[in-house]
Formats: sequence, C-alpha cells, structure tokens
Amino acid sequence: MNSKGYYVYLDKCLLPVSPGRIVTETASGSKSVTLIDGGEVNVLKDPKLTAVRLDFLIPQKNYPFLMGGTENKGARYYIDYLRSLKESKRPFQFIVSRMRGDGAYLFSTNIKVSLEDYTLTEDAGNGSDIQAAVKLKQYRDYRVRKVKLSLGGAHLQNGRAESSTSEKPIMIGSDVTVNGRLYGTSYGDAPGQTRTNYRGRVNFINLKGSHPYHITTPEGLWQGWVDKDSLRAVT
Repeated sequence: MNSKGYYVYLDKCLLPVSPGRIVTETASGSKSVTLIDGGEVNVLKDPKLTAVRLDFLIPQKNYPFLMGGTENKGARYYIDYLRSLKESKRPFQFIVSRMRGDGAYLFSTNIKVSLEDYTLTEDAGNGSDIQAAVKLKQYRDYRVRKVKLSLGGAHLQNGRAESSTSEKPIMIGSDVTVNGRLYGTSYGDAPGQTRTNYRGRVNFINLKGSHPYHITTPEGLWQGWVDKDSLRAVT
C-alpha cells in the first residue's frame, strides 16, 4: 500500500494508482489584429478554459503500490465510476495532492471540471489490467439571464415585437400620405378639396399654424396646407 506520492481524485474517487502523466494546458484567448497600416497588435483577452489530460492504470488485482484505501475495489468499480461521471452531465472537483518521497507536502490542485472524453485500453503488455486515458475541461459556473432584445426600433417581449419609438418624423422633403382636407393657409383659412390616401411631399412647415404642413405633388405642384393628423410619413 502506497502512502506517499500524488493523490488524485475525480470527484470523491481516489485513483488506485498515481497517473504516470498529468498534462495541464491553459490556452490564450488573445487575438492578433492587423492594423490599417499593416502593423499587428495583440488584443489581450481572458484565457480559455483549462484542459487536463491524465493516464492511469486500473488494476484487476491488488498491488503493493496501490494508493491507500483503494485496494479490493476491482476494475469494474472504476470503469462504472467513469461512466457515471460522463453520463451525469454535471461538473465535479478534480483534486491533486502532491507529496514528496519523504512525505513532505508540496502543493495541490483543486478545480471544477467536466469529463469530456475517456478511453479504456486493454493491452497484452499490461496483462489483465486496463489503461485509462481521461480528458477533463475546466467548468465555470454561470447563470442564464433573460434580456429584452431591440430589433430595429422594437422590443421583443413575450415572443412579439412591440414598437418602442414614435413614427418617422415629418420634415421638409418628406414623402407623406395625406388623408384630410387641404387649406389655403397654414391657419386653416380657405378650405379646399379633400384627399384620401394621396401620395404627396412636404415643401413648407409653419409650426405656428393649426395646419402646419404644406403639400405638393411628387412633381412639386402645390396642393395646400393640412393639419398634423392628416399626414403619415411614408416609410
């Protein structure tokens, strides 16, 4: 029974044999950008999720080098444990406690991970024992928040787009649809003809008058003054 070395836990399971190799990789999330003058800069970003690879032996029988407390569990126990970690679709703690040969404590690793892949290899060189290769990836807790999306001037709420802005403003030069009576002045004098769904254009605006918008034909021929409620901007 081994009482020194590397104690490696997958969740609450102590591996029966210290891995022959543990590889920890933390890739950069930074991105190189080429500037307009041809120069290159490095845009620094948070690192990517840490990846861990380890290989370890799953023994079919007791050996004197087994880690303390792991004897007599059998290979089936560890194979089923790996399967349960994968199928549970939940993160767990990956812990490595490092001890020197004389029993002195070195340092430890303790991160939350998910089991991405694992491979079980049966090789004649290992007799009846099984070699396991495991790939882990760091897991970061997160929360899903509901947000209100703005789609082209509208808010998406309860599955429908609702307008959040007023109609298109009417200015000199605006194309408009006229539904109302034309007047000779911007103050409502000299009432004239009535227009229905008439396509016109605004060429004067007098906001002091009760009928502040003067309408022409699309070609520029004068028609008359109308009030605000008689116009709709053409979008």
